[in-house]
Amino acid sequence: MSDLAKNLILWIVIAIVLVSVFNSFGPRPSSAKPVEYSQFMLDVREGKVQKVLMEGRSIQGISQGGDRFVTYSPETDNRSLVGELLDNHVIIEAKPPEQQSVLMQIFISWFPMLLLIAVWVFFMRQMQTGGNKALSFGKSRAKLSSS
Repeated sequence: MSDLAKNLILWIVIAIVLVSVFNSFGPRPSSAKPVEYSQFMLDVREGKVQKVLMEGRSIQGISQGGDRFVTYSPETDNRSLVGELLDNHVIIEAKPPEQQSVLMQIFISWFPMLLLIAVWVFFMRQMQTGGNKALSFGKSRAKLSSS
């Protein structure tokens, strides 16, 4: 097998691994249908909502028929909404908004600095080896021939 074919296969495998890693960290698609907030409130008042999960401003719920839905609260303070839900006998589950892990926050904040240091170390090591390979892009390699 030629070197070109080996390199191509290697790059394809690397691309597949990277795509799968990025997809695993991405948001999960929801099977819930989006509902307007005003329609959600009408359904609550009519007793059509069985259970809701409140996570920040996102409200995911299950209707009396078992259908899943999602809506977003325009209010940052949901006290009136919680009172309305309790008055209409809706089961309420609440979660705090999802936040990034500490490890991911450290990685994001330190990655650019570590990348700059790595590039600097690479250039310094190249300059210490014979021939100054890192900064030799402007030098002519033409040889004088006497014929």
